[in-house]
Amino acid sequence: MIYLLVKHLQEAIDSSTLLGPLGVFRWVEFRAILAIVLSFLIVVLFAKRTIRWLVKQKIGDNPSFDHKDLDQLMKQKANTPTMGGILIVFAIFATIILLADLYNFYIRLAMVCLGWLFILGLADDWLKLTTARRKPGSRHGLYSGEKLLLQLGLAVILGLFIHHWGNNSVLFPDPAEQVMSHSLTLPLLKTWVFQDGSYIPSPYLIVLGTWQFVLLTIFIITYSSNAVNLTDGMDGLAGGIMVIVAFAFLVLCIIAGYTDGDFVLAKKLLVPHIPFSDELAIVAGAMVGSCLGFLWFNCSPAQVFMGDSGSLPLGGLLGYIAVVIRQEFLLIVIGGVFFIEVLSVVLQVGYFKASGGKRIFKCAPIHHHFHLAGWTEQQVVVRFWLISALLTAIALATIKLR
Repeated sequence: MIYLLVKHLQEAIDSSTLLGPLGVFRWVEFRAILAIVLSFLIVVLFAKRTIRWLVKQKIGDNPSFDHKDLDQLMKQKANTPTMGGILIVFAIFATIILLADLYNFYIRLAMVCLGWLFILGLADDWLKLTTARRKPGSRHGLYSGEKLLLQLGLAVILGLFIHHWGNNSVLFPDPAEQVMSHSLTLPLLKTWVFQDGSYIPSPYLIVLGTWQFVLLTIFIITYSSNAVNLTDGMDGLAGGIMVIVAFAFLVLCIIAGYTDGDFVLAKKLLVPHIPFSDELAIVAGAMVGSCLGFLWFNCSPAQVFMGDSGSLPLGGLLGYIAVVIRQEFLLIVIGGVFFIEVLSVVLQVGYFKASGGKRIFKCAPIHHHFHLAGWTEQQVVVRFWLISALLTAIALATIKLR
């Protein structure tokens, strides 16, 4: 809203003499950093009254892991308000409305993704945490099949629209850009090569067909949304990692979409160039700021948990951004902790069934394994943050190694 107002004023008058400092709103880098600050302030401003409302509604968690030792370790978290994802999503949505270009196709799809998964997570939380439960005395929210079906439906819609948009010859006049928007970006392989004085798509580039693209989108969206959901099991764990990962994707969005005349940053760094995708840096910045603000109240001892209403939309939005800028594999590296959390659950469940009841880990997801192994909760959280920061540095460094 602010961005569009400034833009219209610039088109109507001589901005250099009348708008003055407001001209900085033209720069996506400025708005991305401002999005961090604004979303942080929104969460901090509304947090206490939201927490009081959640307490009044008796929307509190009573963690039960069917593991005596872990239940004992986590008993102090009983009745801590959940559904704090309301704060996070409200801050992200408000920041997008105020600072992003609402005419941008990728921004509109991001809002669809955010809203869809927020409603899904909110319904799941409400059924689990209030009296509106499926069965008397049950703590089950939506059934896993219902959640997965709705996640798949969203992923199919997003995949089809993103793929179709890349075929728009008006917005993507360069055929190489159309190819790039459908490409599969593999680790350490160049996306562009410099030949005869110009950049051309790499001969190693794999171009995905419509349904190949959709299938990859399905995997990434469902993986990332559920991965963040599984990681959200300790005070500050998922929120802190999201700050690191989302900031990395803020940088990647700017790289993917930044152009200045004939200068295209993505070509210089040999990564996919997706025109107009730099606007998603505002979305990533809003994710960073809202999670920072949430950490203020979610750090140990937590005053509120994000619940599915926060973890599902955060993870899904992260996956959506990765698909748009064609950095799905880099998401797995940067979000390596999320990947390990999912893998630990898959291995634990698979081995348990195959071995007739034996376990690889003391408990899954893996953060609980380390907690039961003697690490304090704070040690698990901070060490996982450090691993995420290290993986992010490695991933960003590989861009220059292509």
